[in-house]
Formats: sequence, C-alpha cells, structure tokens
Amino acid sequence: MFNEKQFNRLEWSLNGKTLQIIPWGHGLRVCDSFSNEDNNWALTENVGKQSNFLVKYQNNSASIINGKIRAEVDKNGKVIFFNQHGKMLLEEFWRFRKKSIRQVDESTFVDENMLNNFVSALKIPGREFKPVIGGDYQVHVRFEANEDEKIFGMGQYQQKQLNLKGCRLELAHRNSQASVPFMLSNRGYGFLWNNPSIGEVTFAENGTDWYASDTKKIDYWICADDTPKYILEDYTEVTGRAPEMPDYGLGLWQSKLRYRSQDEVLKVAHKYYDNGIPLSVIVVDYFHWPTQGDFKFDRQYWPNPQQMVNELDKMGIKLMVSIWPNIDKQSENYQEMLDKGYLVKSDRGNGLTMLFQGNTTFFDATNPKAREFVWSKVKKNYFDKGVHIFWLDEAEPEYSPYDYDNYRLYDGRNTQVGNVYPKEYSKGFYEGMRMSGQKEIVNLVRSAWAGSQKYGALVWTGDIDSSFRSFKYQYQCGLNMGIAGIPWWTTDIGGFHGGNPEDDKFRELMIRWFEFETFCPVLRMHGDREPHTLPLSNRGGGKVETGAGNEVWSYGQKAFEIMKEYIKERSRMKPYIAEIMNEAHEKGYPVMRPLFFEFPDDKKSWDISNQHMFGGKLLVAPIFDYGVRQRMVYLPKLTSNKKWININNGDSYIGGQEYLVEAPLNVIPVFKKV
Repeated sequence: MFNEKQFNRLEWSLNGKTLQIIPWGHGLRVCDSFSNEDNNWALTENVGKQSNFLVKYQNNSASIINGKIRAEVDKNGKVIFFNQHGKMLLEEFWRFRKKSIRQVDESTFVDENMLNNFVSALKIPGREFKPVIGGDYQVHVRFEANEDEKIFGMGQYQQKQLNLKGCRLELAHRNSQASVPFMLSNRGYGFLWNNPSIGEVTFAENGTDWYASDTKKIDYWICADDTPKYILEDYTEVTGRAPEMPDYGLGLWQSKLRYRSQDEVLKVAHKYYDNGIPLSVIVVDYFHWPTQGDFKFDRQYWPNPQQMVNELDKMGIKLMVSIWPNIDKQSENYQEMLDKGYLVKSDRGNGLTMLFQGNTTFFDATNPKAREFVWSKVKKNYFDKGVHIFWLDEAEPEYSPYDYDNYRLYDGRNTQVGNVYPKEYSKGFYEGMRMSGQKEIVNLVRSAWAGSQKYGALVWTGDIDSSFRSFKYQYQCGLNMGIAGIPWWTTDIGGFHGGNPEDDKFRELMIRWFEFETFCPVLRMHGDREPHTLPLSNRGGGKVETGAGNEVWSYGQKAFEIMKEYIKERSRMKPYIAEIMNEAHEKGYPVMRPLFFEFPDDKKSWDISNQHMFGGKLLVAPIFDYGVRQRMVYLPKLTSNKKWININNGDSYIGGQEYLVEAPLNVIPVFKKV
C-alpha cells in the first residue's frame, strides 16, 4: 500500500518491506528493504531535490518527479522510469501477477489484463529478496531489455567490449579488475548500483539483472538528462568529483619493478636530468621496507630518505613510494593491530589472507581507527620526510584466494560490503594528507569503487599481460572507467608481466603504447621486464629481485628517439591537459572520452570503440596491432564551418566520414577539431 501522507518521497509497503523513492540531486534514489539501515555508500554528496519535485498519489498508483526523471509505481510496487519528454527509460521486469499498469505508448497506461498476459504464471518479481543462512538477503533487481540499447561505464574489466550490452560482469574487485557500478545508456539515463556487496550484473538481450549475494537492502540511483555530459555531471554531483590535478601529474612518471636502493633511484633520475628529458615523478616500488606492515624504509638500502627527496626536488622530480595494506606476522606493528581489531578477519583458516614474501593479512580499511593508525605510521616515516605521493597497491585487496565469503570487515561481512574497500583505502590517505597540510593530492591506486575519484584516486589497470591483445583490453578499461566517474586513469606502458627490452616485437609494443598514453590522463612507465636481476641481499627489503631496465632509453635508439618526441609533445600540451583536468574537477568529465561523449547526435560515434577524444578537441586513433602502418579513422560530424586537421601532417578533413590514414611507427593518428 502507498503511504499517502508521505510527500517528501514516494513510499510503498508490503508485508514489512518498504519501497522508498527519494529525490537526490538531479535523480532519484530507490531503496527497498525490510530494515531501517541508513548508509549512503557512494551517495556522499546529498544535494537535495530539484525545484520541480512532486509526489502524487492516485487510486492504485503513484508518481514522483525530480529534475528530468519521473517514476511511476503501481499498486503491486512495480516501478517504471521516464524522462521529461515521457520517453520510457527503464521498466522493472515483472512476470508475477495478473494486474499491473503497463505503458502502451509514451503517454498512455492500460490494464495489463487487456493485453496478452501469457507470462503471469512464471512468478518472477522485479525486486526479489531471498534469505541467506547466517546472513541477510540475496537480492535481484530485474529490468526489461531495451531494444538497441548501448551501455557504458562500470569500471575496468579485462575484455574487448566497450559497449557492455550482452555482457555479464562480476561485481567484485580483483587484480586488474575494478568494479565501479555506474552505467550510462544511449537512451539518456545513468544508473548507479549503490551497493558494495559482492555480486553480478547481466546486461542480456532478454533483460538486465542486478544481483547482490549478501545485503540488507536494494539501493540504486538513477538520473535522466539530455547528453552524456549532463549525465556525468549529475552522477558526480552526488558521488563527488576529482580534486585539482597538480601540475607535476601532467608529465612523465618513471617506474619499474623495482629500484632496489636509494642509489639506483638517484642514478636514474640524474640520467633523465642530464639528458634534458623532463621527469615529473619517480617511484620507489614494493619491498623497500624491512617487513610488510612496517610502513618505513629499510635503512640498509635507503639510508637517508630526506636527502633523496631533496636531491630529487632540485631536479624538479617528485618521489612516490609504494604502500601495501599487507601486515606480516613478523611486522613490528602486527600484534598491536591484531589486538586493536585493525586487521581483516577470516571465518575459516588461520587468518592469513595472502602468502607472498611472508605470512600476511590486510589492515581493515573500513575501520576508521585502522586508517588513522596506518596513516600515523606513514606520516612519521614517509610524509614527514618529504614523500607526498603514494602508490596504494594491493587495493582490492588481493585475497589469496578470492574467497570473498571467508572475510569480515569492520563495516560487515566481506560479501556484504567488500567492494567499498579500495575507496576507504584511498579515503584514509586523502584525509590524512589533508589534515597534514597537503593541498594537492593524487595517489596511484590499483582499484576503485563509485566515488573513489573524490579522494584523489589515480587508478591503474594492475598486473596486466605485455601483449597487443592486452593493450586493446586496457583501451576499453580506460574509456569505461572515465564513464564510471573515475577521470584519473593510467596503465603500465607495455603491460606489466614480461617483455624483453631486446625483443624487436616488444619494442614496437612499447612504442605504440607510449604514443597512446601520451594522450591519456597520466603518462607512466612501469613493468616487470625480463630478464630478472638477483636481489641485493637475502635480508629484509633486499631479498626481492628486480626486472630489467624500463627507462625510455632501455628499448634501443629508435624507440628512445620516438619516446623523447612524445615527451616533448606531452610538455607542449600541458596547458591543454590542465584545461581538461579542470573539467574533470569542476564537472566530472572524463579526460579520455568515447567519441559519443562529445558527439552524442552522431549515431555512428556510439559504435566506435577504437578511437577516443582526449578532451574536447583532440581525436586519437591508436595502433593496436604489430606491423600495422595505416588504419581507418572515423571523423564525427561537425558544424558547417568546422573541420578536422591531422596534427601530424596538416591535412584537413570534413566530418561524418571514414578515412584511411598513414601511421608509420613514429606516428599515432591524432586530429584536432578547428
């Protein structure tokens, strides 16, 4: 039944379960639950309601309007969403009862008994709760499939598809997979699954099914707007936007697995400086510590961190250090963290959650006191010594194995809340840095959830394969990550696993990847190259081996000269990159954008998955295959007095057509809208 006395939201109840549809920013938040749990999860920015907000109850139905979206609810609780023009956007999938309302056209409803209700015996509800023994509920939220719908966003998955229609996606984090459950539809709506439970979504041709394995309630947010840009503005208005990107973030970041000592870092930095190659950031990777969980430098190999930072600063280079959430049983902090309940707990086994260079578990990033404890150690041993950029690795966290049901966090069972972990990990460092006086905050992190962007999260795609196929997969990751509200994104140039700098095919992969990443949010070198070099010693942080060289001069003279030219190009573009980074900060726009984001009225742009816009002016067409020296490029339609210019040779083109363009090894096709 409807609660007709409730006018600040639409409310419907049945058998102790209450459906609430609440105005939230430019959209509607939908909550269905047996409980009164109040956790906003990703919806941290409560910006109220729009001026046209209205709730209306009538006979056996009710409606709610907020901004450009309207929801209609029938007496059985079925929900249908429309935009401001009356176009149906989403309809819950109900195959359960004989009477309901159903839209025949964009303005008319009829009793479904007048139609051929041949599926009523299936007993499939649009919103379903099933009790979990020892837990709360499994839930399904089902929607009818929309014909010719295209779906984008959802974070990063290692697959070739940009358009996610027809895909089944795990709602869980893994190394190289980040679940950020916001989708954008070409039908003109955005949808956030506001639930950190481990689950799954299926965007099938015969229906969409959102599934949570263990949760207290159904919770999602939906908006309607006229363009993808407005939808991203609406979404990031309620989940938060990225901070301002500092100037040093726009240049080249240098990393490898792994610089083993202070001396090695300084030698590489001086070589860049002496060669006149501007370097923004250099990275001290993992196992620079005595033991995992100590959160400090091993002084045998890093004798004077403050001196290292000062020497790098004189060359205009910032130092970033790797932080792992892993706490080894041998760590000086383990017992205190165990006693205070700061560690992830296991329901089965001995409490270990990862076995890599030690016996470790993870600190519980959902526990605010655990976050404060870790930051206090990091501040003392890194921040106070001048290290103001952190690499938040293992951020999923990387359970070994990924038995999600085996772990418990401060916020609840891992199956129920586990996907929020990387966001809370970033939040702990962001808030600690803010309180410590840091104004420009950007931290590299290996995973994210909805809203991570507001905590300065620069997400990279994890430990990926070094191959052209992997290169193509990362492209879709970057584009969909931006649509999911995470504008700061990067990859390991050339991939992480393997790759010999002496191999000609791998050198070509490095060149093509470097060219592409010049036109990405962050240009960053990293990888585990072959062959490996033995550790410096068998104790502490020195016992881990290092990969081969991964500097721009490591891949032969030809590659070196090409990479230097693209570093120069990146430097020339800094004012432009700063401009589009500011759009990310102020409006929530991606830096790297699918074509449809800038050209939504060009139908073909919705089908292009191998080109992107770098900001609003540059169209980039990477080369994804070995030996390829030309490719077809589609240039979207422009207004009558506009044209496209190939920045490599000055040729001009009219929009709305495909062209075959040359792409020798030193050229990535890039076109400027003028």
